[in-house]
Amino acid sequence: MKIGDNILGFGISAKGLSVQRKKMNLIAENLANGNSVRTADGQPVKRKILNVTQKKNVLNHQVVDFSKTMKLATTNPNHISNPTLTTNKTSSTSDLEFKVTEDNTPGDIVYMPEHPNADENGYVQMSNINTITEMIDMIAASRSYEANLTAFNASKQMAKDSLEI
Repeated sequence: MKIGDNILGFGISAKGLSVQRKKMNLIAENLANGNSVRTADGQPVKRKILNVTQKKNVLNHQVVDFSKTMKLATTNPNHISNPTLTTNKTSSTSDLEFKVTEDNTPGDIVYMPEHPNADENGYVQMSNINTITEMIDMIAASRSYEANLTAFNASKQMAKDSLEI
């Protein structure tokens, strides 16, 4: 069973969890390669950055869907209709586009004449991965992941409480 088709909060939180998980995986890869000087093809190691874009504007699509939904039959005209009881589809992570780009900022140049990758003057270009920057990004992604998890649990509790009414 796919979570998030019927309750909008589940889909939004699941999408946020997925994005933050991918971001943390990329940061972990950057940290693992932070002390490497060269890649297999001999180029300096560059920091990787995750860019997330949305293919289409899902919110406008959902507003259009609200106008096409059927309303509940009411016995009293003073009853308020519940717009959330519609069969609209929530967006999934498939409407997101993930693109990994490389940071082309040059790394530090360090004088190490005995290093195997040193040039004729004895200098080695290090990777442009800064461990402190990566750790700050990791903490931010971790906090965002926790916030999405809290929102997911709140949506779950609201759905559970609504079944007890």
